[in-house]
Amino acid sequence: MKTAIATNNLTKIYTEGKNEVTAVSGVSLALKEGEVVGLLGPSGSGKTTLLSMLGCILRPTSGTLSVYDNRVEHLDEQDLPVIRKKYLSFIFQGFNLFPALTAYENVMLALSLKGFSENDASVRATNLLTEVGLSERMHFLPRDLSGGQKQRVAVARALASGSQVILADEPTGNLDHINGRKVMELLKKLSVEQSKCVIVATHDNRINDLFDRILYMQDGTIIKEDRRQE
Repeated sequence: MKTAIATNNLTKIYTEGKNEVTAVSGVSLALKEGEVVGLLGPSGSGKTTLLSMLGCILRPTSGTLSVYDNRVEHLDEQDLPVIRKKYLSFIFQGFNLFPALTAYENVMLALSLKGFSENDASVRATNLLTEVGLSERMHFLPRDLSGGQKQRVAVARALASGSQVILADEPTGNLDHINGRKVMELLKKLSVEQSKCVIVATHDNRINDLFDRILYMQDGTIIKEDRRQE
């Protein structure tokens, strides 16, 4: 399997007045296409900070970060959107849908920003929403969708980019167990069928069996790795 993201001694230190707070310390890992990796740990363990660095949202204080063999830790801020647009997609706990747009329009907007023509975007949005099981609700506003359905729209929007890496921050956090599991099963299916690298930061251990690997974080470091499947 091809390595999608690799880090070496990745560290993030925040300065608060005269004090320094180390949010992530010395993380080295390789994340490959076709695997679903869980970042587990209590609140404040550093998993969201690590996910944000992997997604080129936060700049590391030190260490190296490569996305598909592109070293990115020293790139200028204006160059990072190019990396994010080409390789990375994001799914958030709060869904982040536009409330005035239907599910279909939310996905259409993502495709338009990627440069798709209106006709091509329409076909792709319809296909993506069908793929995530929302063919009958694609013209509903977010307020008329359940939490699980809104998260499925967010998955479809992430897929709209065509990126091989999906970074999800607490994607089941606002969902009940049944709907949360359905969303994770969908991400697992995409990983297997489309060789996507899926990284999930979560404290929901009820979905542990869906991960290929689990990285346990505590105090900003990875303290244990559990490889679920060989």
